Amino acid sequence: MKPAHILIVDDEPLIRQSLAGVLEDEGYQTHTVSTGEECCAEIERAAYDLILLDVWLPGMDGLDTLSRLQEISFANRPMVVIISGHGTIETAVKATKLGAFDFLEKPLTIDKVMVVVKNALQQRKLELEVERLKEDGRRELEIIGESVPMKALRQQLALMAATNGRVLIYGESGSGKELVAHAIHGSSQRLAEAFVEVNCAAIPEDLIESELFGHRKGSFPGATEDKTGKLQKADGGTLFLDEVGDMSLKTQAKVLRSLEEQRFEPVGAETSIQVDVRVVAATNKNLEEEIERGNFREDLFYRLNVIPFYVPPLRDRIEDIPLLANHFLKEFTTAYGRRPKELTPEAYDVLKEHRWPGNVRELRNLMERIVIMSPQIRIDARHIPLIPGKRAVFERPAERLGSLHEVRAAAEREYILKTLDETKGNVTRTAELLGLERSNLYRKMKALGIGPKE
Repeated sequence: MKPAHILIVDDEPLIRQSLAGVLEDEGYQTHTVSTGEECCAEIERAAYDLILLDVWLPGMDGLDTLSRLQEISFANRPMVVIISGHGTIETAVKATKLGAFDFLEKPLTIDKVMVVVKNALQQRKLELEVERLKEDGRRELEIIGESVPMKALRQQLALMAATNGRVLIYGESGSGKELVAHAIHGSSQRLAEAFVEVNCAAIPEDLIESELFGHRKGSFPGATEDKTGKLQKADGGTLFLDEVGDMSLKTQAKVLRSLEEQRFEPVGAETSIQVDVRVVAATNKNLEEEIERGNFREDLFYRLNVIPFYVPPLRDRIEDIPLLANHFLKEFTTAYGRRPKELTPEAYDVLKEHRWPGNVRELRNLMERIVIMSPQIRIDARHIPLIPGKRAVFERPAERLGSLHEVRAAAEREYILKTLDETKGNVTRTAELLGLERSNLYRKMKALGIGPKE
């Protein structure tokens, strides 16, 4: 693991030298400067994880320097610990407001310095991880497509997401209704609160009330303890009722009441619970037809259908297929550590000719399959298992790729070669990355026909 890089800013040479020696003994990399101006110049030159910054400096003092450091982008901004020989509560408060992690008073002790340094570096690690997860989440929730229907959908989303209006999302299975629901929540004023999903088609009829509203211990056989329902978990946030058309009439009645009153009673409870929940529902059914058949309550339909959304099937926006395919290829090559792949124009033609009964989900699964099963960098029509009238590459895996043992051996060989390439042929480092003993790796390489310099 790469050691943390720490910048020490103090106008006293002895303190700079002492701090650098102590920190380097603990395995950190250090660099020292004596002024705020030098600190700002050094930050532009190199990346640091932490700055130990003295308040009293010639020229630009520590607080002014700290203020300048806050202009750096979050991902590149180091943690800052302020050091002062004349510490006051006022200075400490001001430093904290300017973004300092902590405040150390001189004379410094080794134990206190090491505790603060470790805590600051741990905090930076956590903040960067949170930011990475947020960024991953934003990418996962990105609505991809430049077709007219998708541009219209994004415009509609921008207009209504910040409101509290109930939303009913229509669309075929796999078209991206859940993604739209997440995007509505992510663009709303409830973003910081919970997004809670209930798949009405996947929960058995005798459990859905308990799942939605919760229950009290002993309220029915098997209820051995209190359970908090999804509606209460979504308090302050968004409740997503997926496939709401599959909900029973009995449950629909209770959901209708809870929507009207923003209040419900857990199963077996005698008192009700007040909540503040925005409801977003989705269905792949025509609810107006379900109302005529007696399968869906008309009054609940009008409660949910305040703002209707329609997610078009993939076959109605074929111009988005290349964008989506490339997005999924990049996602899975990164996830599986494979080399980037590209689709040829002929491959795009095959994808555009397909009807996509499974919509975007089907395309995503296909791209994952290609990343896993195709060693080629350029993916052409022959590698797409959707070619009409022709046998596709994956149509009969056992005949095309051999036995399971052969497939496993081929995959192991490819992965070992890839890791050897990354380590420039260093077998010891390759063994470490693969979690193998060096001797075991040599035996496996020999069995797979891999030479040491291959």
